[in-house]
Amino acid sequence: MPPSDRPYEQGDWIVVTLGELVGYLDERLEVGRFQDYCPNGLQVEGHSEVRRIVGGVTACRALLEAAASRQADAVLVHHGYFWKGEDPRVVGMKAARLRLLLNHGMSLLAYHLPLDFHPELGNNVQLAKRLGLSVEGPLALDGGAEKGLYGHLGEPVTAVAFAARIAQALGRVPLHVSAADSRRIRRVGWCTGAAQGFIEEAAARGLDAYVSGEISEYTVHVARELGVHYFAAGHHATERYGVQALGRHLVERFGIVFEFVDIDNPV
Repeated sequence: MPPSDRPYEQGDWIVVTLGELVGYLDERLEVGRFQDYCPNGLQVEGHSEVRRIVGGVTACRALLEAAASRQADAVLVHHGYFWKGEDPRVVGMKAARLRLLLNHGMSLLAYHLPLDFHPELGNNVQLAKRLGLSVEGPLALDGGAEKGLYGHLGEPVTAVAFAARIAQALGRVPLHVSAADSRRIRRVGWCTGAAQGFIEEAAARGLDAYVSGEISEYTVHVARELGVHYFAAGHHATERYGVQALGRHLVERFGIVFEFVDIDNPV
């Protein structure tokens, strides 16, 4: 089922300092392990104390407006700002987003690769839980960091049944590129988001299927020619669950209020 917008816990009287919160998250998610495409951690500084956090996948304007309406002190996301190669000027859409954060005193905390690959709270582990996949190990190594996972289902299923399982778990029908043969699926690799390029690692491991978020023209030919079922399950859909797991963890750790707001995105 799609995620709920209901807060995980009420406790407005509980307060944590922004410095303590950021320090804890940076350490818990081991941000120093990753060479990323953006800064991880605190990206925009707001109130010095945090009582209420709104979480989401991407720090788009709709999420920020939802956070402001809920009087959030901080916004926690997977996709933040200041990506490598982007225009550094604070104009247009970027200016409007930053103005919204600053005017409401809301901090922006963003964790990209550290939240994808955390062994307990990460997007990939959380996706495995929803699809009923047992983890065997990392799918690939990229720059010294483990990327993606591979594992197996309890029982082999048809490709049609596996697609239906993904659709039920994520609330979104995946795009399925069928392998040349009709064998059942048991051994699966997966990596959330725009990680379709790891399909060749899945094929090299002899896996039956590979699941990611997006698809490229090239991915179709690789799946067909290397004999791997490919399921493009949605960038947004596959990356909703790490932020939610992290939010639940913060509720347990600090007793503050966390609410996940799902801004629909079909990609």
